[in-house]
Amino acid sequence: MALTFYYGSGSPYAWRVWLALEHKGISYELRTMSFSAGDLRKPEYRAINPRGKVPVVVDDGFALYESVAILEYLDERYPGTKLFPGDVRQRALVRRMVQEADQYYALAMEKLVDQVLFTAPDKWDAEQIGEGRAGVAKELALWETLIRGDYLADAPSAADFTLYPLIALSLRMEKKKPDLELRGAIGPNIAGWMKRIESLPYFQKTWPPHWK
Repeated sequence: MALTFYYGSGSPYAWRVWLALEHKGISYELRTMSFSAGDLRKPEYRAINPRGKVPVVVDDGFALYESVAILEYLDERYPGTKLFPGDVRQRALVRRMVQEADQYYALAMEKLVDQVLFTAPDKWDAEQIGEGRAGVAKELALWETLIRGDYLADAPSAADFTLYPLIALSLRMEKKKPDLELRGAIGPNIAGWMKRIESLPYFQKTWPPHWK
């Protein structure tokens, strides 16, 4: 029985799992959940994730939510290309960067997400947006120094699949508020790294459908 992957378009947390599934070549059935239609509030979905969020995978009757736990599970459950490659120290570095992306970059971005994506423009708080933009720019400057090779680790890994969707969502917000000017905060190391991620053979398949 194929793994079932519950996904929401534009969710960076679901996107990282989609990239991981493709990277590992795992067969899956994609179930796209609609935020606006209330799919995540339906009882049948709450039965597999009581928190009502994406992503979720159901593998031979085993349901698992929380994206980092899913990445770890996929790497242990399915052989082949690794999401956490290398020896014990290299794997530890990948896990550290996954945590950094979630605990620092994503946290810095939350103010922008709340204001730009979930607040009507006539109610935007300029101070909150300014603080959010400064926080994201600070994170981008730090990550610029952390990219020293083609990828965050020696090969594409869980760290790349965690960070890329977060940065992509940051840049996506400029469509609603062009004066965020976050693209100007992208340095050459990040820009080159993003192009390498985008050139992966399966990348375009995972691009959020409503962004196309």
